[in-house]
Amino acid sequence: MKKSATALAIAALFLTTGCTNLSKTEQGALSGGAIGAGVGAAATAIAGSSVAAGMIVGGAVGAAAGAYTGCKKEGNC
Repeated sequence: MKKSATALAIAALFLTTGCTNLSKTEQGALSGGAIGAGVGAAATAIAGSSVAAGMIVGGAVGAAAGAYTGCKKEGNC
């Protein structure tokens, strides 16, 4: 399970490095989702729970928080 979580985190990193010309909202959602998924996976792995569920919940919360932060920086919210 640790190998699949690591592979998914690396794939997410490669996917996010190729994006250009994104707005601050899009950048925030993308980076927040990736960071949230990583934190969620780590927290659930330490707690002994489902790593996949932690990644999904952490990614969703991180993406929402990142999008909101980027939107505030743009002044559109």
